[in-house]
Amino acid sequence: MRPRSRLDLGSVWAQRLRQLEQRLRTKEERIVVLETENAALHLKLAEYQGLAGRSTNEVLQLYSAHGQQQKLQRSSVVTQLHGAIKRLKQDLKSLHSFALELSKDFQRQSKTYLHRVLTAVQGVQLQNEAMQMFQIKAFDLEQTLQEVTERYEKEKQKRRALHNSLVELRGNIRVHCRIRPLLPLDTAAGHSVSQDRQRNLPEKVTYAADDETVLVKCSRPGHASINKTFQFERVYNASESQEVVFADVAPLLTSLLDGYNVCIMAYGQTGSGKTYTMLGPQLEENTAYCTENESELGIIPRATQEVFRLISEKPPGSYWVEVSVVEVYNNEIFDLLAKDSCGKVFGVKRDVVTTKEGKRDVPLLVYETVENTSEFLHLVNKGLQLRVRHPTLVHAHSSRSHLVVTLTITTVVSGDNFSMSWEDEQTSQRLNKEVSWTFPQKMRDNTSTSSSRASSPTHLEATEKIKQVKTSLQLVDLAGSECVGMSGVTGAALRETSFINRSLSALADVLGAIAEQRTHVPYRNSKLTHLLQDSIGGDAKLLVMLCISPGQKYLTESMQSLGFGTRARQVQRGQVKKKNFPLPSKAK
Repeated sequence: MRPRSRLDLGSVWAQRLRQLEQRLRTKEERIVVLETENAALHLKLAEYQGLAGRSTNEVLQLYSAHGQQQKLQRSSVVTQLHGAIKRLKQDLKSLHSFALELSKDFQRQSKTYLHRVLTAVQGVQLQNEAMQMFQIKAFDLEQTLQEVTERYEKEKQKRRALHNSLVELRGNIRVHCRIRPLLPLDTAAGHSVSQDRQRNLPEKVTYAADDETVLVKCSRPGHASINKTFQFERVYNASESQEVVFADVAPLLTSLLDGYNVCIMAYGQTGSGKTYTMLGPQLEENTAYCTENESELGIIPRATQEVFRLISEKPPGSYWVEVSVVEVYNNEIFDLLAKDSCGKVFGVKRDVVTTKEGKRDVPLLVYETVENTSEFLHLVNKGLQLRVRHPTLVHAHSSRSHLVVTLTITTVVSGDNFSMSWEDEQTSQRLNKEVSWTFPQKMRDNTSTSSSRASSPTHLEATEKIKQVKTSLQLVDLAGSECVGMSGVTGAALRETSFINRSLSALADVLGAIAEQRTHVPYRNSKLTHLLQDSIGGDAKLLVMLCISPGQKYLTESMQSLGFGTRARQVQRGQVKKKNFPLPSKAK
């Protein structure tokens, strides 16, 4: 092994030596090339130095000759300069005389223009004085106009208040009309409104002429346009908000706690904005109640907020509120708060009957006690999830039933005009508190019925001097009337449309019978009119909110709705009855 390793090292060193020798030869060859180039450069340098010496001599010779030439040129230049100076002096004299003439002319023109400016300034001052006088007059006119406008608004409010009082004395139905804005669904193919205008598609034909007048432009091909007007207690244009609409509804809620029943009903064709007006967009789409955009809330949530606000100003424990939610679908009444044995909410069919006292009642209807707006909206939202909705060509979320939400307010009051000692008054307050808290708890624990809301037998003797006065607020979102040809419904949806139109026709027949003071009013022709008989027949302050679509293609349906509102406004039912609240008189 050792001799072989020595042999290997020797070959490696020999190879390394050969490489070094090769590199040495390469360097030596490079040195020879560089030396050759250096010698060539030295030769060129010597050659350039010789040329530079000869060039210097030539330059010196040229410079001397150029100096003589420059002297000659300088003398000629000086001569030329003297001549130019003479000419410039002559030109300067000419310019000086011209400048004097210009100065004199400028002074003359300046005087002329100064006179004109002074005249113009005087004219401007006169105009400013006149403008100030006009501004003073305009300010006075604006103040006068503002005062007249304020007086007009006050007089209009007084006139409206007097008109509402007259309406109440006559028992008339209040009719408000709301015209919604143009929407994409108003077009034949779902294009935007601007595209419709560009394509000359039907335009808006129904307007709010003022806050009490609706203007409709009726036109047919080949005929002149005819303007028709309709008068109502209040008319809302497309730009007026939910808050403005509710502001005219709120006074009715005050009378609710004064002992009057109240009914607010939205009427109109499919897609005219009834559900939006009554519920708002949050509840309209069956989503959970959200307070992020309270400006969009409809009449139902706003009315509940107002009711609980009014109750909060009353003595605690003297009021409680119950709510029921029903729908009238295919001429059948369904309880949307009924629960099965597992506690799941589902619609249960109910019926409406007439009690011995001549009032309408729905046996076994569920009444849930609520203590605030959130609880109420939670229950309403549950009911809305069961409400029947089907898409049509007119509306993608068309309601196929009439929705009736009822708030029943129970007021605990003392007996008729009896005297009480101090001890009796304390006992009455204690019993009053027991009644106000015992009944709501029973209704939360058990499914409430008409009979379950009666006084407890154990407290019957103790509460002989305690009375309960009930008033109700009915909030009705009617299903929309629609033309079968326009909605494009078939099958089961066609049957629904038939029932909807039939029930709305029955409602119109009832109002017509009351207006004509017929001896027989056909309330039983429809479950809807039978259920609302007490409200329609004069036991409640009734407000009908007409909802109108402004487009040309809905003109027939809009005219039908406006005609319905006009007939409803002419109904005189007599003064609405008020529930009596007996107040105790203290013994002195």
